Amino acid sequence: MGSAARPFAPLGTGSVRAGRPLRIAGLRLAQLGAALVACGLIASALLPREASWLAALAAVIVLGVPHGALDGAVAAPLLRPRYGRLWFGVFALPYLGLSALVLLAWQVTPLPTLAGFLALSVLHFGEEDAGPGRPVEAFLRGGLPIALPALLHPEATADIFAVVTRVPMAQLPAWWTAAAWLWLALAAIVVPFRLAAHPPRRTMLAELAGLAAAFWLLPPLTAFALYFVTLHGPRHMRALVRDPVRAPGIDTMGRAVLAALPIFGLTLGLGAALWPLYASGSADPTATLLTLTLQMLSALTVPHVLLDRIASRHAPPPPTFADPLHRPSR
Repeated sequence: MGSAARPFAPLGTGSVRAGRPLRIAGLRLAQLGAALVACGLIASALLPREASWLAALAAVIVLGVPHGALDGAVAAPLLRPRYGRLWFGVFALPYLGLSALVLLAWQVTPLPTLAGFLALSVLHFGEEDAGPGRPVEAFLRGGLPIALPALLHPEATADIFAVVTRVPMAQLPAWWTAAAWLWLALAAIVVPFRLAAHPPRRTMLAELAGLAAAFWLLPPLTAFALYFVTLHGPRHMRALVRDPVRAPGIDTMGRAVLAALPIFGLTLGLGAALWPLYASGSADPTATLLTLTLQMLSALTVPHVLLDRIASRHAPPPPTFADPLHRPSR
């Protein structure tokens, strides 16, 4: 007679289940890669200062910058419906123009530009790492990679930014030191009460403890590179992969990497074009690379943050998924 009826399976369930092993394998491969990069960066801290700087800068350039190179994938669904084939020009011209203004500001007013870059970094790191609706966590996360170098390694941090600003800096500016102590004081006062009312996630506590240890034990540039390439950049890319609205064509980490390559290549080309200007009058290629990398990073951060704000305003609230691999990590 008739066979036993099979339970009804929702449309697409099979494809989702079939794709889960691949996503899990990809996730494990990414975790392994991050662990290897972290070990390499930690080992590079034992090298002489210039070699340690080169290792950190290479990691930032090759593994950190590409997460911002996905801005084109974010801009496309916003601009293509209105401008058609001209959308990339509408995106690229103001993006590059704003970046050029930031680079010009470094030459004209280096210390105010440094202050603005640090403040924007606190805001950006906090929002990206904590996610929306978590102001205390955002304050803690965003301030940590900016305040701890000033508190734990002030001389080494001053050496780095004396090179970047090309301003003699025997010690850090008083405003940076004061802001770092203020962050620490507020974190010590406010955060325990907040955590008592809302118990934190263990993963968050482990991440913050690991970062604090890194900034304590490693040179500032190495610790920042470790944070930037193993936490901040991958977290941004995973958020785009899990968001079906902001970047519809980016649904796997592999596609995210491929989509980032064209603009990443353009960024490297711009850096190569600017190299002679930055190298002029400098006999130290490592110092030139440090200056160019951090100034370009700040220049790209400004339109990157602005685009994120615009995309967030135009996007509906993200849907919830039953698949835990699609659940936002923030």
